[in-house]
Formats: sequence, structure tokens, C-alpha cells
Amino acid sequence: MTKVMTYRGHAKAIAVLGLPLIGGHLAQFAIGLTDTVMLGWYGVEALAAVTLAGSYFFVLFLLGAGFGWAVMPMVATAAAEEDETSIRRATRMGLWASLIFAVLVLPLLIWSQPILLALGQEPEVAALAAEYLRVAGWGMVPALLVMVLKSYLAALERTQIVFWSLVGAALVNALVNYMLIFGNWGAPELGLVGAAVASVATQLVSLAVVVIYVLRSLPEHTLFQRFWRPDAEMFRRVLRLGLPIGLTNLAEVSLFAASAVMMGWLGKVPLAAHGIAIQLASATFMVHLGLSNAATIRAGTAFGRRDRAHLARGGLVAIGLSLLMSMLTIALFLGWGAPLVSLFMEPDDPDRPQILTIGVGLLAMAALFQLVDGAQVMALGLLRGVQDTTVPMVMAAVSYWLVGIPASYVLGFMLQWEGIGVWAGLSLGLACAGTLLMTRFWRRSIRKVAYLGGALS
Repeated sequence: MTKVMTYRGHAKAIAVLGLPLIGGHLAQFAIGLTDTVMLGWYGVEALAAVTLAGSYFFVLFLLGAGFGWAVMPMVATAAAEEDETSIRRATRMGLWASLIFAVLVLPLLIWSQPILLALGQEPEVAALAAEYLRVAGWGMVPALLVMVLKSYLAALERTQIVFWSLVGAALVNALVNYMLIFGNWGAPELGLVGAAVASVATQLVSLAVVVIYVLRSLPEHTLFQRFWRPDAEMFRRVLRLGLPIGLTNLAEVSLFAASAVMMGWLGKVPLAAHGIAIQLASATFMVHLGLSNAATIRAGTAFGRRDRAHLARGGLVAIGLSLLMSMLTIALFLGWGAPLVSLFMEPDDPDRPQILTIGVGLLAMAALFQLVDGAQVMALGLLRGVQDTTVPMVMAAVSYWLVGIPASYVLGFMLQWEGIGVWAGLSLGLACAGTLLMTRFWRRSIRKVAYLGGALS
């Protein structure tokens, strides 16, 4: 009889697995944060442009990242079943799907200016954002490949290399940014383009590090041997699981991208304040995301073993840890809003007072949606662990597109609450998603694992 793990045991296991993943996400986030801070020092127009460009890039990136996310539960389940062949097949076809997707969307990044103008952005900001994306867009290929390999390694509980590779990448990005944005150390001053070059270089370095590690530490999986050979059956499985994950990601990120577009309608100063506030909210979200990844892996292991008790207890502990993080974040955003926003601006910036006022208000709204944001990403992580992605995709689309985006527009423009109203709409969309997804996990997924376990006994 399998020994039931205690809640303390689950907490320890999630911490050991999740802390490096949280650190890795924070390091990944630091890459975008470095761009935001340094370009904020460079000028308000550059900050507004990179905020817009970053939202555009990540809409496409997170759609394609669904294939990498799919690899995580598939590998975790295969590892629990001691099926090394399926580990290799799933990871390899995840790389195939990601590479194909990156090539298909590359034209949308290289020629982005007409799309940004069609979205109603100021011509000057749209032109600068497009200039950034013409270079940074090439980083889509290595970024998505790294995503797959990170998921593969995390599912095998090799999270330390994921963490350290991303820390190294963040350091490379900061150094190249400092050199090329401002023209330091004898380099040309490239501004936005310098930040884009740094981002691409960082993604390439990350890919090289992870590939070398896989080749040296996990030769038994022979991931890249005869890589060119197709595997139609596994490719379909990756698509079936990964495409709904990608569309779920798209639904969520499009909510935030739409908020950036709406803030752009209010002007470059509100958009710059939005960029600062969203960076700070994203930093705390990385903790929830790392816990969600750990929950996916733990749920995938329980799914492979058909262990209902392991899934239920692990889910409760992961959700509890996310709730604790939400409480800490609420206190931070409400108590230290002004100092946090001030970090992103030069003291003598003429727009500083207005950006500070708007940014502090947006951070107060961000504090309000911490609980529901954490709830929805934890539920998604647990559902992905049991390979339940299609219905959650529909729930996410309804929550973000039919509730969140319309609510942001109505509150922000029809009721004239402006930026506060846009962010209130975000909160409503996230609350709807959190409620629906949590209900699905506890009402269906636990019973599903119990049924599969009984069928095999």
C-alpha cells in the first residue's frame, strides 16, 4: 500500500521543486524588467514603446509556449510510469511544434507597424515599437525552444539548471543593455534597438546553455539524435494538449495586451505608468507561476500513478502557498506603492509627478486582483497536470474576452474611470477565471484520477 504523504511533506516537496522554478521565472522576468528600467531612464517615449512592443511579442510568445507547457505534464507522467521512450518523443515533438510556430509568426513581428497603427496607437510610439520588434522578433525561435527544454528538465525535477541558466541569461541581458542602449564601453548608442539586440543575444545564450546541459547530463534520452525524423502520433498528442494551453495563454495575455492598447488610447504618460505597474504586478505573478509549475509536475506524477490522495493534498498545499504570497503582495503594493513606482523613473523627468500618481493608483488595483490572479494560475497548473486543457481553454476565453476586456472598456471609457477602470476590468476577468477553473479542478479532476486508479486496480 502506498504511504500517504503528509501536508508538511507536500509543502516541503513543492518548495524544493518550486523555489528554483520561481527563481527561474523571476530571472526571466528580470530580462523584461531590465529593458523597462533602462529604457525608462532613456526616455518616456522609449518606455511607452517597449511596453507596447513587449505586450505584442508576448501575445505571440505565450500562444506558442503552449507546446512547451504541454511537454511538462507529459514528461512528468511518463517519468512516473518509467517510460523513457515517451519522455524523448514528447520533448522532441514539442521542439518541432515550437519551431514551426516560431517560423510562422516571425513575419508578424518583423512587419508589426501596420498592425500597431490599426490598433489605434500613436504613430510615434507605434514606429518605435515596430523598430524594436524588427530585431527582437528573431528571438522568438530560441525563446520557444528554451521553453520546451525548460519544461522537460523541470518535469524531471532538474530545476536547479533551469534557475541558473536563466540567472546567467538575465546578467547577460543587463550587461548588453547597459552597453548598447546608452553607448557605454565604446559601443554605439542604439537606444531601443540596443535593447532588442540584447534580448536576442540573451535568448541565444540561454538556448546554448540548456542544450549543452541536456547533451552532457541526460545522454540516455538522445533528444537530438535523428531529430529530423517525424513522429506523427506524438506530434498530434502534443498539439492536442499544447494548442488549448497556448490558446488559454493567449486568452489571458490578450486581456493584458488589450489593457495596454486601451492605456495607449489615454496617451503615452498613462501607458508608461501602466508599463511600470504591470512590471511590478508581473514580478509577484512569477511566484504564483513557479508554484503553478510545481503543481503541474506534482499533479502529473499523481496522474501517472493514479493517486487521488496525492493529487488532492498536493493541490491544497500549492493553493495555500499561493494564497500566502497574495497576502504579502497586497501589503507591499498598498504600503509601498510610491517608492516602487519611483524606481522606474529619473528624478528630473518632467512627467514624473503624473506617472507617479497614475502608477500608484494602478498598483492599488493590482493589489485587489492578487488573490484571483493567483487562484486562476494555480487552477490551470493543476488541471494541466492531469492533462485537462480543452474545457479550461473555453472557461479562460469566456472569462477574459467576454468578461474582462468588455468590462475594462466599459469602466475605463464609458464610465470614464480611465486607467483605474481598465484595471478594474482586469480584476473582474481574473475573478471569473479563478472561480470557474477552481470549481472544475475540485469537482472533476479529483474524481477522474480516482476513477482511473480504480479501473487499474
